Amino acid sequence: MSNIAGVIKSIRDIFRKDPGLSGDAQRIEQLGWMLFLKLFDDKDKEKEILDQKYKSPIPVKFQWRNWAEDDEGITGDELINFVNNQLFPKLKNLAVAEDDRLGIIIREIFDGTNNYMKSGITFRQAINKLNEIDFNSSKEHHIFNVIYEEVLQGLAAKKDTGEFYTPRAVTQFIVDMVNPKLGEKINDPACGTGGFLVCTIENLKKQVKNVADRHTLQKTITGCELKPLPFMLSVINLITHDIEVPQIENGDSLSREYTSIKQKDRVDVIVANPPFGGVVGDGMETNFPLNYRTKESADLFLILFIQLLKDGGRAGIVLPDGSLTGEGVKQRVRQKLLEDCNVHTIVRLPQSVFAPYATVNTNLIFFEKGNPTKEIWYYEHMLPDGQKAYSKTKPIRLEEFDPVKKWWKKRSESEVAWKVPLQTVIDRNYDLDIKNPNKKVEELVYDRKKILKTLERSFSDSLRLLNELKVE
Repeated sequence: MSNIAGVIKSIRDIFRKDPGLSGDAQRIEQLGWMLFLKLFDDKDKEKEILDQKYKSPIPVKFQWRNWAEDDEGITGDELINFVNNQLFPKLKNLAVAEDDRLGIIIREIFDGTNNYMKSGITFRQAINKLNEIDFNSSKEHHIFNVIYEEVLQGLAAKKDTGEFYTPRAVTQFIVDMVNPKLGEKINDPACGTGGFLVCTIENLKKQVKNVADRHTLQKTITGCELKPLPFMLSVINLITHDIEVPQIENGDSLSREYTSIKQKDRVDVIVANPPFGGVVGDGMETNFPLNYRTKESADLFLILFIQLLKDGGRAGIVLPDGSLTGEGVKQRVRQKLLEDCNVHTIVRLPQSVFAPYATVNTNLIFFEKGNPTKEIWYYEHMLPDGQKAYSKTKPIRLEEFDPVKKWWKKRSESEVAWKVPLQTVIDRNYDLDIKNPNKKVEELVYDRKKILKTLERSFSDSLRLLNELKVE
């Protein structure tokens, strides 16, 4: 078994030698589509063995095994010409049936992706390296997931692309608390690279007992992502977690007419970290009722979530402080949330959870649709003792959520937990940015003797220095 971490690192080193690749985002996009085709072909081989009738949506000539797998295969200019002038045009314009979800995904991925490599020699070296991985070996598959997550985190640390990585501990905690059940429809309308969906899949796998259950799992996980790179990465992420046909759309969830969402479209569970601080695309807000039109993406997503949930459906989402407060549309959005849903818990996170690429204060909001809110429990998540902030090297860890999990089932007020009746929120114009009233502020005890002693010492030091200077 090859050392996958080593293989991926070698490929990235090879990429650095190619004049066409500049910057991590391009390197990840390049690695992404190569991984995708290799992974897809490995899965195709598996399907061909299990089902004699199976036919890959990728035409024979363009399957990885027929142009990339042979280490002595095409290289140099011939390779670059083949990829740029045959492979990409063919996959971008793949003729597929309307119901061929896999074919459509391939087309969407290649429509939003590029081959940046200019040297066929370095390209061939990278391909040969990638051929050391066999995605059908389950051990490799597990290790690959770990590496993949590291690659994503590396990408997330870059400010320009950093909006699509939620710390693993946060996604896991939200999914644990919302607790999706096999058979429920689960959706992430802003799925980024698929972190929430993968967490959900791993949780649901524990409930799978037979082939029918597996089939149910495949069908009930859905998502949507607008940007080409995270969309491609989310598809790869789901395929490596045994979802044969990822039900992920490449598009903008906000582009849907609000009123077109009917009962058949509704879902049982939403887990998401909607983009915030962003301004939505031109005219997107006109898909929403007049009362709730805004350019702030997080607020529109919140309205969308309420509309997407079935009665009795539940959600666990990340929201910035900015969505908890504010007048006008913001206030009306919060009022709708509290009237249509039972917002039972808000976990307030320290500022640095999303460091280094977002320093906004964030909150985890848990709600159930169908009954209005009567009271809200708040829980303030504290930094570990002695730690001043989270960082790339010291991110938030899952075990830090153990106290909240323990408290979750048997709630009581404490230094970190407090309960707010709805009337208090209404009196505050539906402002949910309620600070912890039970926080103990350490009082500074002034010890007069100590202060006098320190002052005397500093005076005598100053005098001594003065005298020394005079002597000179």
